[in-house]
Amino acid sequence: MFQLFFDTDEDVTLEWAKKYNAKLISMPYALNGEEVFPYKDWEKFDSKAFYDKLRSGNANPTTSALSAQEYIEYFEPSLKEGKDILYVHFSRAMSATFNSCDAAVKELLAKYPERRIELIDTKGITMCAFLSCIRIGELAKEGKTIDEILAMKDDIVNHNTTYFFADNLKFFARSGRVSGFSAFMGGMIGVKPIIYISNEGKMVSIDKAIGKAKVLAKLLNYVIEKEDHIKDYPVLIAHADAMPLVEEFKKMMYNQFGNDLKLEVIDVNPTAGCHCGPDVIGVGFHAKER
Repeated sequence: MFQLFFDTDEDVTLEWAKKYNAKLISMPYALNGEEVFPYKDWEKFDSKAFYDKLRSGNANPTTSALSAQEYIEYFEPSLKEGKDILYVHFSRAMSATFNSCDAAVKELLAKYPERRIELIDTKGITMCAFLSCIRIGELAKEGKTIDEILAMKDDIVNHNTTYFFADNLKFFARSGRVSGFSAFMGGMIGVKPIIYISNEGKMVSIDKAIGKAKVLAKLLNYVIEKEDHIKDYPVLIAHADAMPLVEEFKKMMYNQFGNDLKLEVIDVNPTAGCHCGPDVIGVGFHAKER
């Protein structure tokens, strides 16, 4: 018996976590120094209100890592119940929080040597990581063991890919989390960098377009080029309060692949939203390769 854990940086909500009998680790963010823990300080994410605050220019969004003690407080109750732990988490390459996680795991295994704590790095964040959570959650519901899931993890993680674009460039520029981003900051009005998440779990600028219509067309072309049996897997459109763009892109996807596409629309979580800003849209899908 094991307890499955996800985290909020993967766009997993309480409803999705409950679907897979998973526990949810809350990754904090702060607006003007006021720290907030998603799904602990509130139960439902009001994405419009959050992204409107970012649009105002007065929110000063920041994020911070969890401490080792906080990870212990999440994990130890399950260990006390005699359960092993499988934590499916967002990309280790994007945060120092996993130094604390590693310290917590080491301390807990010393205290509970008969138990197991296994971590799966999705090498993604938001929708890219969410795709792995869905697949692993389904395997857990089917009764797969930790070892069976670990044997499949590389195949799951390496075939989930994500492409998205930045609208307000100041948020990504300030976060410093996108490789090659400075190359797209040349002052061209309307330029939209297209970003994907690499095999190493890092965000990388790989393309650009001027105007949102051209960006959406490029996103679709990436899906066409890289999809692998796309109708057999969930397809995610994640957005940061950009529903008009979502509706337009949904039509493009359905026109290309058919109305039987397993398409879900989700909100970019607020912790990741502090780094990407409002009006972002992206697509996550099962691909030939990351």
